Amino acid sequence: MANNLYISEYTQNQIDLPVVAAEPATANQKVDFTAGATQSSAFRNDTRLVRIHAEAICSILFGTNPTASAANARLVAGQTEYFKVFPGHKVSVITNT
Repeated sequence: MANNLYISEYTQNQIDLPVVAAEPATANQKVDFTAGATQSSAFRNDTRLVRIHAEAICSILFGTNPTASAANARLVAGQTEYFKVFPGHKVSVITNT
């Protein structure tokens, strides 16, 4: 069974406080991290917010060329979170326990 991380990207003008992202997302990605640390594609130039949904327990790390480890931020299976991000950055994800 694949472990997938689902990513939805949003622009600055789609963000309300408290965090509510205006749909539809400007881009969507699905990253399979079954085989180890895996990076997403770079976020679009107008992306300022991402919605992350973890299908399995994992750790994530954001950056220009990130490699996640089990020591990074942990998400439980089924967890959904929103993160403010920078255009061109990526998220790396790895299985955790």
